Amino acid sequence: MKVSKREKAEAIFKRLAAAIPAPKGELEHVNPYTLLVAVVLSAQATDKGVNKATGPLFKVVQTPAEMVKLGEARLIDFIKTIGLFRMKAKNVIALSKALIENHGSEVPRDREALQALPGVGRKTANVVLNIAFGEPTIAVDTHVFRVAQRLGLAKGKTPNEIEDQLMKVVPAKYMQHAHHWLILHGRYTCIARNPKCWDCVASDVCPFKPKSKAPTAPKGKT
Repeated sequence: MKVSKREKAEAIFKRLAAAIPAPKGELEHVNPYTLLVAVVLSAQATDKGVNKATGPLFKVVQTPAEMVKLGEARLIDFIKTIGLFRMKAKNVIALSKALIENHGSEVPRDREALQALPGVGRKTANVVLNIAFGEPTIAVDTHVFRVAQRLGLAKGKTPNEIEDQLMKVVPAKYMQHAHHWLILHGRYTCIARNPKCWDCVASDVCPFKPKSKAPTAPKGKT
């Protein structure tokens, strides 16, 4: 019997939810503003690398005004281990000024307003809306883009296409954490090369082939 994508999504997210009942984003932050900064810095960088840089940064900067006062040159000193740090520093200072001038120093709970900020695209806006404000959005990064297609939940050539399809098939009760589950699954199990199919909670309903097998220990070792 053919299973619909919504039924497949229900089965997959039920398993992912059972494995990780309360998934969370791995970017460290202290408020919506520092979350926004962290997500902007995370483009083409690892969360681990960003957290290493923002740990010291967020001890001295937690508001747009403090960031503007810090200045671009000093910000670079904090984030120079992150890829594209010069461009990102320029964007962070610019978006901080925009928040002060246009939003009373508050991060807006509005996608259009967020995407109007320097360095903020749809994915970043979705992450902020989801984590800071509890909006049921799906942020499509490289992990979500890959995993959603491997699992047969969506198919497309752009993140927007994948997002649109996921928004249609993910059951409402799983929407709030959907992209967190897919990101974590892609980061630790459904990795880009040699996915750990043997350790996947959704392997039985996943159409990806060929399924990888657990590595065997060398002879004489256990």
